[in-house]
Amino acid sequence: MTKFIAGNWKMNGSFVESKALVEALCDPILSEGVDVCLCPPFVYLATVSQMDKPANFSIGGQDCSYHGGFGAFTGEICAPMLKDAGCDYVILGHSERRQNHCESNAAVARKAEYAHGSGLVTIICVGETLDEREAGLQNSVVILQLMESIPSTASGSNLIIAYEPVWAIGTGKSATISDVEDMHGVIRRFVKEKLDNPDSIRILYGGSVKPENAADILSIENVDGALVGGASLKADQFLAIIAAAK
Repeated sequence: MTKFIAGNWKMNGSFVESKALVEALCDPILSEGVDVCLCPPFVYLATVSQMDKPANFSIGGQDCSYHGGFGAFTGEICAPMLKDAGCDYVILGHSERRQNHCESNAAVARKAEYAHGSGLVTIICVGETLDEREAGLQNSVVILQLMESIPSTASGSNLIIAYEPVWAIGTGKSATISDVEDMHGVIRRFVKEKLDNPDSIRILYGGSVKPENAADILSIENVDGALVGGASLKADQFLAIIAAAK
């Protein structure tokens, strides 16, 4: 299947910087043959979605509300708003949301159900902490997250899974080739046993993906793309990762 490279800008950038970054990335020759998703902060979604981009570029939100549709929820952004702003995807259950906002697996599943109802493809993140890995619990932790975070509305057409070992996000550390291969194998077996159209479900790797390691990571069996953080904010680095996916 075509590789999928998503850039999670997190809480970074300005209006001017966001426009400049998109303009620098939108070379159809450099990105052809790869599906690319840009996930800017909420306030720049509409601007980025309205800019001219290659056909293989799409837009995603970094989160959506637990409360579903419109209502009296100050500061929240619901899935229909993301769709209206031009999004096709939404990241859910990122470790920074799970840790900093105390999001449970059940909360992620509820958000995903609302997102699916609005026609969004969910990128559901799973991953273990360093303590859990050192205790040998990584497989059981990730399987439980998958079981409880993926709602019954999920299928091969509306679900992407991103494995992000928590200890490798923003730390400069990266899981070994063996670590990634083993965990992506665990996840692939899970989707084959539990979900419809499992062969259509992409499994991304995230966790300090950069030009120097992208080719090795993207060549691993069952790695169908990458969820990129810091390197997605620099056009030359993100384009190099896209090139590695080709």
